Amino acid sequence: MQKTLIARVLPAALLALASGTASAAGFQLLEQNASGIGNAYAGSAAVAENASTIFYNPAGMTQLQAREMSVGLSLVRPSFKFTDQGSSAGALSGNAQDAGDWAALPNAYLSWALNKDLYVGVGMGAPFGLVTEYNRDWVGSAHSIKFDIKTININPSIAWRANEKVSLGFGVNWQRMEAEYLRRAGTIDIPAGFQNVPFARPLSQSFATLDADDDSWGWNVGALFTLSEATKVGVSYRSSIKHKLKGDLTLEGPSQAFNAVGSSDAEASVELPDIFIASAAHKLDSRWELLGDVSWTGWSSVDKVDIMRTSGAMSGDLAQRLDTDFQDTWRVALGANYQLNDAWKLKFGMAFDETPVKNAEKRLTSLPDNDRIWFSFGGQWKPTKAAAIDMGVSYLHVDDTKINNGSASDPSKGLVKGEYDSSVWILGAQYSMSF
Repeated sequence: MQKTLIARVLPAALLALASGTASAAGFQLLEQNASGIGNAYAGSAAVAENASTIFYNPAGMTQLQAREMSVGLSLVRPSFKFTDQGSSAGALSGNAQDAGDWAALPNAYLSWALNKDLYVGVGMGAPFGLVTEYNRDWVGSAHSIKFDIKTININPSIAWRANEKVSLGFGVNWQRMEAEYLRRAGTIDIPAGFQNVPFARPLSQSFATLDADDDSWGWNVGALFTLSEATKVGVSYRSSIKHKLKGDLTLEGPSQAFNAVGSSDAEASVELPDIFIASAAHKLDSRWELLGDVSWTGWSSVDKVDIMRTSGAMSGDLAQRLDTDFQDTWRVALGANYQLNDAWKLKFGMAFDETPVKNAEKRLTSLPDNDRIWFSFGGQWKPTKAAAIDMGVSYLHVDDTKINNGSASDPSKGLVKGEYDSSVWILGAQYSMSF
């Protein structure tokens, strides 16, 4: 596969850090800055307090100084603890370890005024990501052992101040996506119809791994309306991005013949969702500011993911289907800022985040997602007029999560039935400066 220099070098360095664990519903990552964590990202398309507005609403660059930069890092720690309540998976009966772990999400932005009304900028972040990893002997290992999605998004942008009330912004997005999916080949050693094929026997001792990647393009637009000195309203839209992931499907087990037949080139197509945000920021007085946010994510674009073989004796065959059947979702956030003094600002926020997973039968072990409520707190310290350091922490309460996933079309995977006890912690820091 031909790769450009940027696809070889820059993502390799950044993706190592940006191995994100989903904190928003689905596998969306809201942490494209750390300065919004304290507000649970309320007002994200309206606040424009640093150069990270490039991601949430590029029109916000017109509210910045002539030159600004912002860099940040968020640490995300989800917990997915599974309790078996009647799973059926052949001889497999092992309990699962906590499938969540710490992940680091970096971001960086630069904004530059060409003149008083025209700004350009560029941003880097990881808008989608997911890692769940179980022990190899757990009862659902034929569904998933490790599922790892990484993205890196580079977002050149431009903003124009049409007048004192209206600013418009536009950006293009180059996005790199990498996926690794490891699972046990099956829970039974002799699938129906294959009793006389010796190399088909060791399913329960064999492991299949998909490694695939893709580069693709998307776009985003935004508008910022200054209704008064106290009130701003922002709207933004990010397009869906279609990825056609290509890579290798490899099989490892005790039968070399089975390994050779089961390994091949493979591809899978997925359309990451579009996102619409409407935000408002209103200053009550010299100390208090209220923030609000409503966002919609078009998760129904991820209806199913078919992993297809593209080489070997079984080229063109379906290796596996992930029947996601996602639904579109809404997120609502409210926040407030309190200006304690010239140097310190305190931040507060809450949010309700809806899951794209429809029910227990559609819930995947690789994405044991459910509705969540954010509780957030943070602060901003300005050591000088030109610099700011933001810190924030969020706790995400996730509803008890039922799973009852067993595929009639692929009985070799078995039935996973039980409940997840889940939660998420997010910690972040951001440094911003004008120069």
